Amino acid sequence: MATLYMSPHPDDFRSLLALIAAEFCPSSRPRTLSEDPPTSVNARSRPTLVLGAGEADSTVLSGASAVAWYLASQGKRVGADAKQQSQVWQWLSFADNEVTPVSCAVVFPLMGMMGLDKKLQQSSRAKLMHVLKVLDRALEPRTFLVGDSVTLADMAVATAVLLPFKYVLEPSDRKVLTNVSRWFTTCINQPQFMKVLGKITLCDKMVPVTPKPNAAPAAAANPKALDAPPAGDADGATANGPPKTEAQLKKEAKKREKLEKFQQKKEMEAKKKPSTEKKAKPEKKELGVITYTVATAPGEKKDVVSPLPDSYSPQYVEAAWYPWWEKQGFFKPEYGRKSISDHNPRGTFMMCIPPPNVTGSLHLGHALTNAIQDSLTRWHRMRGETTLWNPGCDHAGIATQVVVEKKLMREKGQSRHDLGREKFIEEVWKWKNQKGDRIYHQLKKLGSSLDWDRACFTMDDKLSTAVQEAFIRLHDDGVIYRSKRLVNWSCTLNSAISDIEVDKKELTGRTLLPVPGYKEKVEFGVLVSFAYKVEGSDEEVIVATTRIETMLGDSAVAVHPQDSRYQHLKGKVVLHPFCDRKMPIVFDDFVDMSFGTGAVKITPAHDHNDYEVGERHNLAFINILDENGLLVNVPPPFLGMKRFEARKAVLQALKDRGQFKEIKDNPMVVPVCSRSKDIVEPLMKPQWYVSCADMGKQAADSVREGRLRIIPDHHLKTWFNWLDNIRDWCISRQLWWGHRIPAYFVTVNDPSVKPGEDMDGHYWVSGRSEEEARERAAKRFNVSADKITLRQDEDVLDTWFSSGIFPFSIFGWPTETQDLNVFYPGTLLETGHDILFFWVARMVMMGLKLTGKLPFKEVYLHAVVRDAHGRKMSKSLGNVIDPLDVITGISLEGLHAQLIDSNLDPVEVEKAKQGQKSDYPSGIPECGTDALRFALCAYTGQGRDINLDVNRILGYRFFCNKLWNAVKFAMRTLGDSFVPSEKAQLCGEESVSDRWILSRLSAAVGLCDAGFKAYDFPAITTAIYNFWLYELCDVYLESVKPVFSKAEEDGSSQRQALVCRQTLYTCLEVGLRILCPIMPFVTEELYQRLPRRRPQSDPPSISVTSYPDTEEFCWNSDEVDRDMEFIMNVVKTIRSLRADYNLTRTRADCYVQCVDPGTVSLVDKFSLQIQTLSYSQAVIPLTANQPVPEGCAVAIASDRCTVNLMLKGLIDVEKEVAKLMTKKGDLEKLMEKLKEKMEKSDYKDKVPVKVQEQDTEKLRQSQAELEKVKEAMDNFRKMM
Repeated sequence: MATLYMSPHPDDFRSLLALIAAEFCPSSRPRTLSEDPPTSVNARSRPTLVLGAGEADSTVLSGASAVAWYLASQGKRVGADAKQQSQVWQWLSFADNEVTPVSCAVVFPLMGMMGLDKKLQQSSRAKLMHVLKVLDRALEPRTFLVGDSVTLADMAVATAVLLPFKYVLEPSDRKVLTNVSRWFTTCINQPQFMKVLGKITLCDKMVPVTPKPNAAPAAAANPKALDAPPAGDADGATANGPPKTEAQLKKEAKKREKLEKFQQKKEMEAKKKPSTEKKAKPEKKELGVITYTVATAPGEKKDVVSPLPDSYSPQYVEAAWYPWWEKQGFFKPEYGRKSISDHNPRGTFMMCIPPPNVTGSLHLGHALTNAIQDSLTRWHRMRGETTLWNPGCDHAGIATQVVVEKKLMREKGQSRHDLGREKFIEEVWKWKNQKGDRIYHQLKKLGSSLDWDRACFTMDDKLSTAVQEAFIRLHDDGVIYRSKRLVNWSCTLNSAISDIEVDKKELTGRTLLPVPGYKEKVEFGVLVSFAYKVEGSDEEVIVATTRIETMLGDSAVAVHPQDSRYQHLKGKVVLHPFCDRKMPIVFDDFVDMSFGTGAVKITPAHDHNDYEVGERHNLAFINILDENGLLVNVPPPFLGMKRFEARKAVLQALKDRGQFKEIKDNPMVVPVCSRSKDIVEPLMKPQWYVSCADMGKQAADSVREGRLRIIPDHHLKTWFNWLDNIRDWCISRQLWWGHRIPAYFVTVNDPSVKPGEDMDGHYWVSGRSEEEARERAAKRFNVSADKITLRQDEDVLDTWFSSGIFPFSIFGWPTETQDLNVFYPGTLLETGHDILFFWVARMVMMGLKLTGKLPFKEVYLHAVVRDAHGRKMSKSLGNVIDPLDVITGISLEGLHAQLIDSNLDPVEVEKAKQGQKSDYPSGIPECGTDALRFALCAYTGQGRDINLDVNRILGYRFFCNKLWNAVKFAMRTLGDSFVPSEKAQLCGEESVSDRWILSRLSAAVGLCDAGFKAYDFPAITTAIYNFWLYELCDVYLESVKPVFSKAEEDGSSQRQALVCRQTLYTCLEVGLRILCPIMPFVTEELYQRLPRRRPQSDPPSISVTSYPDTEEFCWNSDEVDRDMEFIMNVVKTIRSLRADYNLTRTRADCYVQCVDPGTVSLVDKFSLQIQTLSYSQAVIPLTANQPVPEGCAVAIASDRCTVNLMLKGLIDVEKEVAKLMTKKGDLEKLMEKLKEKMEKSDYKDKVPVKVQEQDTEKLRQSQAELEKVKEAMDNFRKMM
C-alpha cells in the first residue's frame, strides 16, 4: 500500500494539495502519516509518496506537484486528452511560479514566519491582485479551469490561493475578483475538498494571524523553496514529461543561487544603513488603486456626497455609474419624449453597431469602434436629437459551429452527425444562451451607451423572418439563382467559406506548413516544371505549377496568341501521361509570355483563372477532389488518395516517366481557412448566388451622385474599383447552424413532367413554409399539390447575407413598425475599412434593392489598430492586447499566463513571450476606460492604420488625474456656499484673465463642434487636452490664486473674487460637458459634485445635458488671445532666465523694457499675471528710454520687449562664476575629445553612420551649452 508523508500544519497548502488529490482516487487512496519520511527513503521535502511494499523496490515521489500529479492521474483528474493534460500542467506551473511566491510574500509576514516590511507587503499584495485578475479573466467563461469538472489544475490553483482567501482578500477584493471568488467557492464546496479542508472562513479584514500550536509547514520553514521549480522536478523529471537535461538542472541551480545572493545582499544593505543618513527622496508614487466601497444596489445612483478621494483612480470612478445610466433610460431614444414618432426639430440620429460575433471576445479593434461610435452617439444625444445606437450580435455560422462541435467532441465524444441536425442546433442554442452575451458585458465595461432593450441576435425570430423574406423576394426577382461554380472550400469544415474567412499566407519560398489531418507538414512555395508530350511528334510543352496534384484534372494547355514559339502548335493536342486524355493547346490573352516557358496548364475545375479560360474555350471541367479532399475521377494508383499525399505520388510518377523537369523556390500566397487552418481548395459545387452587377452599379452610383458619402474619401477608389468589377456572390454554406435556405427542390410525380436536375433553377421553388412552396410548385408545373414532393436545401445562408439586411431587419422589416418608420434609413454607419466590401457595400446593395432606400446617409471608416511598431496584431507576436487589460492593468506574468489558453505551439508561445517582455517589461499599468477611449479617439488621425503605444494611453490617465486635481482645487476655491448664476454669461466686470480663459473656452467649444461634424477626433481631443491642461490648469488657475488670497485679506476685493468664481465654474462645467462624449465616467463623477445652475430643472446626468455650442459660448476674442500670447512669451522668457541662474525658490524683480507705449500699457495691465506665473517679486514695465538697473540678466522676449531679471544681491556671484568655470572646463574637455575622435583619418570609414550622427549632435549641443555658460559668466562679471 502507498504511504503519504505530509506536514501536520493546517495551513501547509502543499500537503493539502496532495491530500485533496488523494480524495479523488478513493479506490487507491494512500495511508497518510503526519511525520517526516524515514531517512532511508531519501526524500528532501514533504509531501512525499512512497509506492510499493518494501523499501528496496519502492518508488519515491517527492514534492507537491509530483505527488499530486500521480494521485490525480489515478483518479483520472489530469485531463481527458493530451491537450487537456498540457493545460493542466500549465495551470500547475501557474500555481507554482505565479501564485505561490506572491501569496507567501503577503501571507507569511501575517503568520509571523517572516519579518513584516509594510512596503514590501503592499507591493506583493498589488502583485497578487494582478495575478488573480489574470485568473479572473480566464475563469470568466468557465466553471472550472480545464474541461467541465474538477481537475488537478483546480486543486493546485485553489490550494495556492487558499491562504490569501483565508487571511488577505477582504470582501472588497473578492467583489473585484467575481469569477475567481465564484470558482474558489465552488471548489472548496466539493466533497473531496471539504473532507480535507473542513469549512473555510473567508477573510473579513487583513490582520496578523494568531500562530497555530502546530509546527510550521515545510514550505514556510524555507521560503526560498517557493521560488524553486515544482517539487516534482527534484529528481530532474517532470510529472508527465521527459527527464531534465544536465544543462537545465544547472541553470535552475544557478538561478536559485543568484536569488539567495540577491536576498543576502539586500539584508546586508539594510544592516549597513546608518541612522544619521539624509532623508531619502520620496520615491515616485505608484499609481494608486482606490475602490468605491459604499454599498450601492445595481441601478441606484452612486454616492456623490462623500468627499472625493485624494487622487484619480479608474476603479473608483467607473464603479456604479453604468447600471444607473441604464436604469434611468438615458440611452433610450424615448428618454424625455412622449413618443419617438413626434417630430424633433433637432433631428434624429440612428446608428447600428457592427454586430460582433457571438463567439467573440473584445479586442482593440472593438475598443476603437466603440470609442468612436459611443462618442458620436453621446454627442448627438447631448445635442437634443432623438438618438438610437442599436446593439446586436451575429450568429457567426462557421465560428459558432466549430466551437460547439469541439465542445461536443471534448465532453461527449460525439460529432454533430451522431446527434443529428435538430439535436445539434439545440446544443448550439444551449451554448449561446450560456456564453453568448459575454461580449455585451465587455461593451458595457467600455461605457457604450447602447439601447440594450433593442438588442438583436441575427438568429432571433424577428431577424430570421426578415432573412427568409429577403431570400424569397430576391429569388422571385431572379436576383438569386442556382449555379455550379468554383467556391473557396474547406475540407476540414466541409463547407464553402467567404473571402473574409480566407487568410492569405505569404511565402518567400519553400516552406513546410501544418495541415489538419496530416501527420507531417506539407511543402509549399515551390514551382514544379514538367512536360506534356505533343501528340504525333517527339515535341513536348513544358508547364509549371505550384499544385502538381491538380495536373490530374488538366484539360488543356494555354499559350498567348502572339507567342511565336507556339504558333506551329495551333490545332494540336498534348497527351496526359496517366490516362488516355487528349488536351487541346488553346490560345488565350490571359497567359503571361514572359513567365516560365510561356505555356500554362489549365485545370478549369480547380483554379479561378483556369475556370474562366475553360468557359471561354468550352473545355472539360474535371473535378478531381471530393468534399473531404480525397481524389476522385482519377486513374489508379491516385484514386482515393488524400490530396497532399497525391502531391508526392504524382511528382514521383512524373520522375519515373522522365517527364519531370525541375523544382525551384517560388514566392507565393497560400489561402488558409481562418477557422480550421486548412488549406483552401477551389472546388466546383452547385450553390446559390446573388447576381450583383445591377445592385453593384446602384451602390456605386449612390456615391458618385452624392446621395451616400464615404469618409475619408481616400476609400472611394477602393469602393468604385470593387463595385465596378463586382462578381456574383455565393451565399450557400454547408453548415447546420445558420438560416436554412428556404428553397425546395421539386420532384413531380407525373409522367408528363420530366425529372429535373439539381442545377436547373426551374425545379427549385422558395417559400415561407413547405406548404407555400408546394403551392408554388404545383402552380408552376400545372399539377395538383399532392403530386409534388419537396426536398429543402440542406445548406444555410452566408452569415454576411443576414448582416447585409441588419440595418432594417432589426426594426421588424418587412412589417411596417414604428421603429422602422422612425429609424430607417439610419444616419451613419461607422466601422473599420477592412470590411468595406464584405459588409458595407452589401448593406447598401440589399437596402436599395429590398427597401428602395439607402440604409444610411454617411459611412465613416476608421483605421486598423496595429502595435507601437506598426505590426499587425498577432497572437504569435505576443502583441494582441485585450482592452480590459489596458483598463484594469496586468503584470508581465499575467500577459504570459494568457498564452496558456492560446492555440499557439510551444515555439510560438516563447516567441510571443519575448514580444511581450520587449514591449511591456513591467506589464501594462491600469489606465482606465476613459484614458483608453481618449487615446483611441486621439489616434484616429493616423490614416489607414493606428500604431497604438500603451505608454501614451497611460499619459491620458495622468491627464485624468490633472483634471481630478483641478476640479478638487476649484471646488475648494468656490466654497460650499457658492451659487452659480442661472446662465453662463459675461457680467462686464471680468478681469483680463477671466476674459482670456472664456475666450479659450469658446474656441475649444467651436473646435469640438467642428471636429464632431467632420469626424475629426484628433482635433477634438487636442482642443480639450490643450484647454484643460495648458490653458485652464497651467495658466488660469495659477494666475487667479492671488485674487482669492487678496479677497480673504481685503473685503474690497471680494467682488472681483466672486466674478472670478463664476468664470471658474463656467470653465469647469462647460469643460466637463465638451469632454463627456469621450470620457463619460470621470466627467459624470466630477459633474455630479458641482452645484447646478438651476437645481430644479437641470438634467440629472451630464450624459443628457446639452452639448455646448458656439451660439451660447461666443466669447472668442482674437485681440485678448493675441495679448495673452505675448504675455505668455514674456512669462516663458522669465522662467527660462530663472532656470539658467538656478533661481528655484528666490523671487527676483523683473524689468520689462518695451519698444512703445502700447506694449508698456499691455505689460502694466497684465503685471499681476506675469508676476504670478513667472514667480517674480515685482514686474516693472520700462520705456525704451528708461535705464535698466545694473546687475540684471537679459533675454529678448519678442521684437517688442526685453526681459531684465535682477540678480544682484540674490546670488553669490563669485561662487556662481567658479561653478561655471568648472562647467566650462568640462565642456571644453568633452569637445576636445570628440573633435580628436572625429578628426581621425579612418573615422568616416570605420565608425557606423548612426554613431557619427550622434557625435555631431553631441558636439553641437556642447557648443551651444558652452556659449550659454560664457554668456552667463560675462553677466556675472559685470555684477562684481
